[in-house]
Amino acid sequence: MSKVLLIDDDVELTMLLREYLTEEGYDVSTDTDGRAAIAAAAANTVDIIVLDIMMPRMNGIEVLQRIRKLSQIPVLMLTARGDDIDRISGLNLGADDYVPKPCSPGELAARLRAILRRTHQPAGASIDAVKAGQLVIHPGKRSAEWRGEPLELTGTEFGLLEVLARNAGQLVSKQDISKQAFGKPLTPFDRRIDVHISSVRQKLGLREDGQSWIQSVRGLGYQLLVD
Repeated sequence: MSKVLLIDDDVELTMLLREYLTEEGYDVSTDTDGRAAIAAAAANTVDIIVLDIMMPRMNGIEVLQRIRKLSQIPVLMLTARGDDIDRISGLNLGADDYVPKPCSPGELAARLRAILRRTHQPAGASIDAVKAGQLVIHPGKRSAEWRGEPLELTGTEFGLLEVLARNAGQLVSKQDISKQAFGKPLTPFDRRIDVHISSVRQKLGLREDGQSWIQSVRGLGYQLLVD
């Protein structure tokens, strides 16, 4: 049973979501203060955090910043519908996904399942390392090494990089990346892949020729270079 921490100051919505997610088989705890999410991330007491952006005392963006200094625990953000700035800010800071409010309990449950599926390796899954140049991916441990050093990645970043590593040197379409990393087709105007790729690029740094290790072909997809 996956443990979910839901942080939102909308008590009525929180009760509705908690009841639904509990019926779906999740162990759900709630709080109205983002500091509870920071404490849970530090203590590693939950499997995923659902975090509202618009909260008193400390907003969700600030909470996410503090969480990412402590942990790579999956975080799903609840954002105001149509607020692209908050969505992109959250993704840039390491959020795994977002759901616009008001959201249906069914949509939230589906997003949680998708995130947990790609961030928790199933029992019996292949643990063979994937090597692509100086990059080594360990699917079984959900960890990666870059140039011999541990590479800190969120669960979503790991999924994206694993897809590119398995197809190193080849162009992978955004649609294929979305299906393999997120388990769903890419929707129009969805910038999640671009934002997460930008974050991974920063973590890999630049090649000696000043180019990124992850090349893009406008409108088509991405390619991981290996030499």
